[in-house]
Amino acid sequence: MSTSVTSTPPYPAAEPAAVPLRRGLVGRICDYVEIAKPRISAFVLITVAAGFLLSSNGTIQLSALCHALLGIALVAAGSSALNQYIERRSDARMERTLGRPIPSGRLAAAEVLAFGILAGLLGCVYLAVTVNWMTALLTGLTYLAYTLIYTPLKRVTVFNTVVGAVPGALPPVLGWTAAGGGLGIEPFSLFAILFLWQFPHFMAIAWLYRDDYRRAGLKMMPAVARGGRITGYVAVAYALALLPVSLLPGRIGLASEFYTAAALLCGAAYVWAAVYFCARETERAARWLLVASLVYLPAVVSVLVGEHIYLLS
Repeated sequence: MSTSVTSTPPYPAAEPAAVPLRRGLVGRICDYVEIAKPRISAFVLITVAAGFLLSSNGTIQLSALCHALLGIALVAAGSSALNQYIERRSDARMERTLGRPIPSGRLAAAEVLAFGILAGLLGCVYLAVTVNWMTALLTGLTYLAYTLIYTPLKRVTVFNTVVGAVPGALPPVLGWTAAGGGLGIEPFSLFAILFLWQFPHFMAIAWLYRDDYRRAGLKMMPAVARGGRITGYVAVAYALALLPVSLLPGRIGLASEFYTAAALLCGAAYVWAAVYFCARETERAARWLLVASLVYLPAVVSVLVGEHIYLLS
């Protein structure tokens, strides 16, 4: 199936619905939880914990890990809220985001903005006080890059994905520095794996929702591609690049041959899913690639961290 774009009628600027009467306390709490995107935040915290555990060469300091997770969770929640504030009009144009708290009118844009700024600032200050300044600084930079650079770029250029992959790949580095580790080849290897993994994952999602992105005027590759299989080619290219990069932990002494074998197996499956998607570019193929991405990363990270903990015990 080609990714050529048919013309679409101009859409009027969509405004979020008017804020209705206040609901009960439980309802508002649920809205704020939704604003924080708990599933994405949980993924961020898992990769933070992975970086922390891999950086721990002796006794694992659970109190430091808990402080790091709490502070980074606050910043992640703030990032998600600020992202939804900035994209409130485009969210109102897309079917999959129309029910979010701002477009649906359950929360006012101003209060989401305040929540996003406050949570981000509190999280960074908390990290500086309870963890260390390096982790607080990197977390703050991640927050700013995601909200003030990546999010606005989505309306400007398809290269927003490359920019967004940087803050998306930093969580394990935050965990590494939170455990007292310095910036070096080890955290870079974790960053590189997560950076490259995101592209096939996001190409699958963007292809599935390409019509939504087109209606909202967001410059996602599947929404603006005009012929050929550029989305599939990009997915294959990054899946292939990920294969040798995923072996880096074994080459630098962060993992053993068992991890290397597991990374090769998982990487080959990820490449196959990307090739399958590229050859067909159908909804079924895109969902296979999405599932493969959601299996790949937990599998590789689990082997890497599990092996490290076993060797420490």
